[in-house]
Amino acid sequence: MNRPTLFGYGLTTKAIAKKLGGECIFFDDKAEKPYTDEDNNKIFPSHLFDPNESQLEVTTPSFPPSHPLVKAAQNLISEYDFFAKEMPFSIWISGTNGKTTTTQMLTHLLERRGAISGGNIGTPLAELDTNAPIWVLESSSFTLHHTNVASPNIYLLLPITPDHLDWHGTPEQYEADKLKPLLTMKEGEMALIPKGLNLPETNAFVVEYDSAEFLENYFDIDSSKINFKAAFLEDALLALAVTKTLFDELDYDTINSFKLDNHRQEERIDSLGRLWVNDSKATNLDATIQAVKGYSDRFIRLIIGGKDKGADLTPLFELLEEKKVHLYTIGINSERLANLSNKHNINFTACETLENAVKTIANERTQNDVALLSPAAASQDQFTSYKHRGDEFFRFVKNI
Repeated sequence: MNRPTLFGYGLTTKAIAKKLGGECIFFDDKAEKPYTDEDNNKIFPSHLFDPNESQLEVTTPSFPPSHPLVKAAQNLISEYDFFAKEMPFSIWISGTNGKTTTTQMLTHLLERRGAISGGNIGTPLAELDTNAPIWVLESSSFTLHHTNVASPNIYLLLPITPDHLDWHGTPEQYEADKLKPLLTMKEGEMALIPKGLNLPETNAFVVEYDSAEFLENYFDIDSSKINFKAAFLEDALLALAVTKTLFDELDYDTINSFKLDNHRQEERIDSLGRLWVNDSKATNLDATIQAVKGYSDRFIRLIIGGKDKGADLTPLFELLEEKKVHLYTIGINSERLANLSNKHNINFTACETLENAVKTIANERTQNDVALLSPAAASQDQFTSYKHRGDEFFRFVKNI
């Protein structure tokens, strides 16, 4: 295995260096001067990179096309490309929301067959066992953009809405990067793709879906036997579609035994028997839309707000117009949320902080409504992470 130049001193690239036994060369934006780490890797400031002295470069996925190192590189490949020859049968999963859950669900279903998961889910490919029969890889649009050689045997693309536009540049480029695996897939390999996208020419067998009902009918899945609802039901259907395709198997008991991660529509009942839902991981528009749809059989007291990075929230507010809902706004975009609420005639209370929102809701709510934290925004304006935000939410609820 060739020893590449590594861009970015991060989780992915450090795992590659460790697999190679150290003594690799990194270029990192945070390095102010050259230094050597405990594995004899040499880390240099990014501006010292000379493309004429490098035969192969692997970038950390987060470096955008505009990054000076990426622009200067002459032999740039992704983590996926670097391990393409060693990669066993692989199932790649991507999308704007739900890709982590779907990856976990499918790995849970295929665990007895030796499947392991990695990629954007938190385990670098360098740490995966190449002798495992199946890799289930959560695949970010960043990784897909930089990948030109590696290819999945099955590709699951969950519904997408424009995201990371500061990285991709345009919605069209974001969509193209999500569809990029189709360019290298072979005849007989399956891709499950949301209907309505601008598909490139591909040799893959493409199944375009537009609803949970389509997936149920196409793969002969009985959704009444599945315990999940709304977006999580679709995640489960996509996972089961793979086992149906590969092994003609629909294991409802195993899919129902899957436990969702914390901070994804995590439900808790308070001392008065009232439902509070922690969906703090809903850091973008589409995730909150799915959460609202999932609880639309009740009156929703929705806590929303944070660092939305300028995303167009109009589709969410158009949906909220049709629902029984009251908004409790928090975070840095509160003024913007107030303007949208007024424009769409949606009742709201400006709370500024999450603690204020929980206290206000506790005094106003009834037994039959639902209090839903689904911010449609990142958390870093007031919290260290979405996990911190979710933990604080439940702490405030407990202290009511």
